[in-house]
Amino acid sequence: MVKEPVSPVKDKNYDLIHAVQMSLQHIWQLETYIADAEARGDSELATWFRKIQENNRKAGAQGKEMLMARLQGERH
Repeated sequence: MVKEPVSPVKDKNYDLIHAVQMSLQHIWQLETYIADAEARGDSELATWFRKIQENNRKAGAQGKEMLMARLQGERH
């Protein structure tokens, strides 16, 4: 079993926030990969990158909803 590093911030929402940030960052970064693949005429690779990008969009949206619900629950 691999031992995970300890989160640098002791906040119960830190890992969720970080995962959402990474998903959203990947959406943006994949734009470059898509453009590069299209510039080379590799539509198969561009399509695959778009699928990954869509998965990251879904994960980002789900994470934002989860974070919002958790933060709203803390106010009550």
